[in-house]
Amino acid sequence: MKQSSKTALGGIVAALSISMMFSISIVPFFTYAVPAAAAVMLVPIVIEINKKWALGVYLCVSLLGLILVPNKEVAVIYAAFFGYYPILKAFIEKQMKFVAEWIVKIFIFNLSMSVSYYVMLRFMGIRIDEMETLGALAIPILLGAGSVAFVLYDYAVSKIIVLYIQKFQKRFRKMFR
Repeated sequence: MKQSSKTALGGIVAALSISMMFSISIVPFFTYAVPAAAAVMLVPIVIEINKKWALGVYLCVSLLGLILVPNKEVAVIYAAFFGYYPILKAFIEKQMKFVAEWIVKIFIFNLSMSVSYYVMLRFMGIRIDEMETLGALAIPILLGAGSVAFVLYDYAVSKIIVLYIQKFQKRFRKMFR
């Protein structure tokens, strides 16, 4: 793939990702779905170009999201985990066996979410409504539910990757020759 095609693809993915994050202002119910969906757009870059290029696009989207997107929770969630997850997923699945891979993935997810919410609660003034109703139990309940949702997300991303390779990769490569 030519340098100009790589740059164009990176720009398109970045613009679409930022646009998706802006959409949360219109439909505020998808706080976790939007950064997860925006991250899936990195899949063609990981597959067609390389992980380093995808990392550059992730950093660009993260920085622009933190600066421009009005809903900072969405931008932080993208930057803290979902944005780099397609890159991390490719690396982990190539390097590890099935059980170790899942232990590492779930650990990284929980660590990332814990740190990002600590930062949002402590420094950004974002509140978690469940903390008021459930108290100290809110954190393990939310992390447990989040881990289940993450496993489903990982499975969905794997299926999207297979779908991309089987149905869209040939057309995609023709477009960006």
